[in-house]
Amino acid sequence: MSEDPLFLDAMEALRAGDRPRAREVLTHLLKADQNNATYWIWMSAAVDTPKERIYCLQTALKFDPENATARRGLVLLDALPADENVRPFPLTPARPWEEQLVLMHATRGEKRTRLPSTLARLVGVILFLAVLGSATVYGFLLPRRPAFQFSPTHTAGPSPTFTSTPTFVNAPRSAPTRLGPTPLAVLLGVFYTPTPLYVNTPRSPLSQDVFRAARAAYNRGDWNGFLSAMQQIAQIEPEAADIPYYIGEGYRLQGDCRTALQYYNDSLRIDPRFAPAYLGLVRARLCLEPGADVASLYTLALQSDPNYGEAYLERANFNLDRNRIPSALTDLQKAEELMPESALVQLAYARAYLLQGKEAEALAAAQKANSIDRTLLPAYYILGQALILNEQYEQAIKPLELYAGYVPEDGSAYALLGQAYAFTGDYSSALEALNTALRLDPNQRQAYIYLGFSHLGLDDPDQAQYHFEKALQFYPDSFEANIGLTQTFYRKRLFGSAYLQAETSMSKVANDRQKALALYWRALSQEGRGSLRDAMRDLQTLLAMPAEVMTPEMRSEAERHLNALRTPTATPSKAGTATRTPTPTP
Repeated sequence: MSEDPLFLDAMEALRAGDRPRAREVLTHLLKADQNNATYWIWMSAAVDTPKERIYCLQTALKFDPENATARRGLVLLDALPADENVRPFPLTPARPWEEQLVLMHATRGEKRTRLPSTLARLVGVILFLAVLGSATVYGFLLPRRPAFQFSPTHTAGPSPTFTSTPTFVNAPRSAPTRLGPTPLAVLLGVFYTPTPLYVNTPRSPLSQDVFRAARAAYNRGDWNGFLSAMQQIAQIEPEAADIPYYIGEGYRLQGDCRTALQYYNDSLRIDPRFAPAYLGLVRARLCLEPGADVASLYTLALQSDPNYGEAYLERANFNLDRNRIPSALTDLQKAEELMPESALVQLAYARAYLLQGKEAEALAAAQKANSIDRTLLPAYYILGQALILNEQYEQAIKPLELYAGYVPEDGSAYALLGQAYAFTGDYSSALEALNTALRLDPNQRQAYIYLGFSHLGLDDPDQAQYHFEKALQFYPDSFEANIGLTQTFYRKRLFGSAYLQAETSMSKVANDRQKALALYWRALSQEGRGSLRDAMRDLQTLLAMPAEVMTPEMRSEAERHLNALRTPTATPSKAGTATRTPTPTP
């Protein structure tokens, strides 16, 4: 099927954004084979409305009930509820994503790794807590908000010339083969309107067909075909400044930045005011030397074209990478004025707001970027990060899973995903994701903290202690790691150690939430070691604090312990069993 020229024509039309042509070809194919689930899946990407997409995917599922792509698309379109049989993306790359999704020849009955749905996770947590007889909710075991920022590992990507993603993200995917990832646009049933060419240079009649072939090759990631076609045009149009620029882009996108530099300079020799070539020089220079000073090249690009929105955007990202936030925001305002519907501009705003600690603004910008272009992968990463910072942990899981499925080498994404799982009580998935994060990127050391809490949630205090102590090697001033170790000692009935660790935690508090947790655990530790008067004093101090600095469950648990201590005939809770209770909140 994948060799059918008509089917390849339909896929090429979709990648080029020509949906009417794709619909025409797919309609013809479906007339000949109306039971073909693959055709219906691709037709879902060619139709115009969500209702039509849902119909196409439901039809695909009717003819192939085991088709994971159709199910996944229906879940993403909210036409099917999430369930444990539809795991959006694999958590570990032990079995490559290319082997998980078989678009062209889906293997029926293939065993799939399962991802617990929201309902399954909640049921699991409820059963787990019921068995242990604990009074805990997930907000007690984990910090409400993370104490660390995660650094994504994005690499430079294509210009906007032929693609919808003009700067550091999303090189076009190669053409589908028998085994390969479903293109995100097909999976979601959406296509982003490509950024127009910087210049629409009239082509010689001799080169028009070759230029169309070059464009098609670019869209499918066929760099050899793209370069071959552009070299032919260069022979026909030796005075066209855009052709050497495109050739430079082709080499850069293959990683040959040194050769790309030569072609960008060739473009400027033909036309010293061809602004994209200066931006190409920036990209190639930074590719060869990430710390290069390219400020003058941005200036030359904008002197050549003061309305070159992409140059403002890239300079903004350049400044954000160097924490020059005011300069970046100035450029972003100009870029937004020139490119008002650019998802990449909104993504850069989200990055800037995250650096400023403006979590709500960052979330709004990330959501806007995602709504403008649902195929922009980095937007899913930033959206997940912003959701976590805004304490919307359950909502963060889906975008982070999607991002990690397409960028399985990014350890920081797995670290964020593991954190989100831990906050929602899915500790087994958290362990899997956090261990993957550390395997991919040992610098994701904040993962040790959430590994500690996850092991504590799974009632494995020995492993929890190991990971909290590991975390403290890197973050000795971390309140989260210190209070986690306090809880671990308490769980192991090492009440003296728990008390001393609570004292250390008290010295690390940064706000009233953290102070409340430190008081709580110090009180329980004092109770466990028999210092009942000191335990009562800490509990009274805790309960005098404003209600908003602790959860209702934490307050209720503290009141129960205090009442037991006040009542001579009552037996205080057995030390060491009270609790999977409060935890860090920065």
